[in-house]
Amino acid sequence: MRKRAIITSALPYANGEIHLGHVASTYLPADVTTRFLKMNDVEAYYICASDDFGTPIMIQSEKEKKTPQEYVAHWNKRDYDDFTAFDIAFDFFYRTSSQENIEFVRYVFNKLVKNGHIYKSEIIQFYCKNDNKFLPDRYVTGTCPYCKADDQYSDLCEKCGRVPEEIENPKCAICGALPVKEKTTHYFFKLKTFGDALYKWLDENQNLQKDVKKYVQNWITSGLVDWDITRDISWGVPVPGDESKVFYGWFDNHLAYISTAVKFLNDKGINGKEFWNSADIYHFIGKDIVYHHYLFLPAMRLGIDQEYKLPDFIPTRGHLTLQSKKISKSRNWYIGLKEFLEFYPADYLRFYLVSINPYSQDDLNFDWDDFAVRINSELIGNLGNLVNRALGFTKKTFDGEIPSPDDYDDKDKDAEAKIMGLASELSVLMNQNHLDRALKKIMEFSTYFNQYFQHKEPWKKGPGTNTCVFLSVNAVRSIAIALYPFLPKSSEKIWQQIGLSGTVSEKQWNEISKIAVNPSHKLGDITPVFAKIEEEDIKKRKEKFETK
Repeated sequence: MRKRAIITSALPYANGEIHLGHVASTYLPADVTTRFLKMNDVEAYYICASDDFGTPIMIQSEKEKKTPQEYVAHWNKRDYDDFTAFDIAFDFFYRTSSQENIEFVRYVFNKLVKNGHIYKSEIIQFYCKNDNKFLPDRYVTGTCPYCKADDQYSDLCEKCGRVPEEIENPKCAICGALPVKEKTTHYFFKLKTFGDALYKWLDENQNLQKDVKKYVQNWITSGLVDWDITRDISWGVPVPGDESKVFYGWFDNHLAYISTAVKFLNDKGINGKEFWNSADIYHFIGKDIVYHHYLFLPAMRLGIDQEYKLPDFIPTRGHLTLQSKKISKSRNWYIGLKEFLEFYPADYLRFYLVSINPYSQDDLNFDWDDFAVRINSELIGNLGNLVNRALGFTKKTFDGEIPSPDDYDDKDKDAEAKIMGLASELSVLMNQNHLDRALKKIMEFSTYFNQYFQHKEPWKKGPGTNTCVFLSVNAVRSIAIALYPFLPKSSEKIWQQIGLSGTVSEKQWNEISKIAVNPSHKLGDITPVFAKIEEEDIKKRKEKFETK
C-alpha cells in the first residue's frame, strides 16, 4: 500500500438517473475503499465525472429542445446530488466535457499520432436512410458474432463482454429499419500492435483478479483488432485537424480519470501529474466494461510512453439484478437511487449491497424480502442489539458511567483478545477488496460480544459485571470505527452515543483495536440506532415497484 492513492469509478453517463445497479458494483465499493485508505493515513482522493458525450445525449437533448450542454449540466448536478444523498463522498466530481478534458484528449491523440499509433482509413459504416445519419455504436443493435446473443450493441456485447468487429443482423436502434452501408473516413488506433505489451502487463500485475486476467489474455491470444476511435456526429471532442469528426466516447471518457484528477490536485497546489505517477491507481468497474479498461485504456497509456502510469487495481464486480430479473430502464424494471432513499436510510442500502456483493464477476440480486430480513435480523437484531444492550445497560445500571474492570477471567481475556485482533483481521480483507467478507467479520465480532454479554449475565450484578460492561462498551467503540467506511452515518450515531469527542472519520484504522473508553467516562444519550422494517412496508414497496 502506497501512501498516496487515486480512486475512480466508471463514469456515469449523463443521460438518466442513477439506479441501484449503478452503485452496487462501482461507486459503493470505491467509496468504502477510499474511506478505509484515508483511515490508514493514505492521502487518497476519490475522483469521478459525468460522461457527457455521444449520440444518445445528442438525440435526447434534441427531443427535450435543449442544447447538449444544457442537457448534460442537468444530469451532472442530479447525479452528484443522488450520489451525495447515498453518502458517496467524492473528493471531486467533474465532467468529460470540461475544457481540461477536451484539451487533454486532443493532446493524447496528437502524441499517439506522433508516436505512429494512429492511421486514417476509409470504411463502410451503417447508415440509416430513414433518420439520415450514420449509426455509431449503440444505435446499431443485432447479434453478437462471438457468442450469438441477440439484441446486443454494435460496440459491446453485454453477454460475453467482447467488442464485435461487426454486428450480425443489424438494425437501426432509433427506428428499427435495416441500415445500409455507406463510405466514411475514420481514425484508427493500432491496438493490435500492443498485444505483447498488454499481455506482459497483465502477467506482471498481481493486483488484478486472476479470472479476469485469464480471459482478457485469451482475447489477446485470439487476436486484437485495431480500434475505430472517431465518429461522424457533432457532439464530442473534435479531432485535431479534422473538426468535422469527434472522438468515440471510449477514447475520451477514461482520459477524464487523469484530466480530472490532475485539475483537482493542481488546484490544491499539488503537482497532479507527479502525484498520479507516485500513487496507487484504482479503477472500480462493472464486468461489462472489462474490455475497455483492460485493453483500450492501458494500450493508450502505453502509446503515450506511460506518461501517466497504468492502473494498479481494477476491482471488477458483477451486475445487479432485481427480483432475479435483469435491470432494464427501457422496460422500467429498475429502482432509482433517489426514490429508494425516500423510503429507507442510505446505510440500510449500503449494508445490504455490500453484504451480497462478493469480489468477483458473479451477478448479485436485490430482493425486497431478503433486504428486509437482513436489515432486521443482522443489522438490527445483531449489531443494533449489541449497541443498545451494552450502552443501555451501562446507562441504566451505572448512570452512564463506565466502571473500573475487575480481574479478568478466561472469557474476559478472550473478549479483550477479540478487540485487540480486529483491526488486523479486517485489514487483510479490506486490502484484498473483499468488502463483503470484512463486513461479515464485523458482524461476527458483534455476534461474539452479544454472546459474551449473555454469558456474563451482568444484570445479575455478580462478580465480573464491571469487566463485562467495560469490555462490551469498548467493543461497541471498535465497531463504530470499523463500521465507518461501510455505514458512515450509523457509525457516527454510535460514536455520539458512546459520548466520545470528535468524529469517527477522524480516527485511524488501528484505533479499532485499542481499549480507549476508560473508567469514569460518561456515555451520551442512548437511543436505537436503527428502526425495524415492517412487513407491511415491504409489501407496499414491492407492489409499487412491480406496477411501475
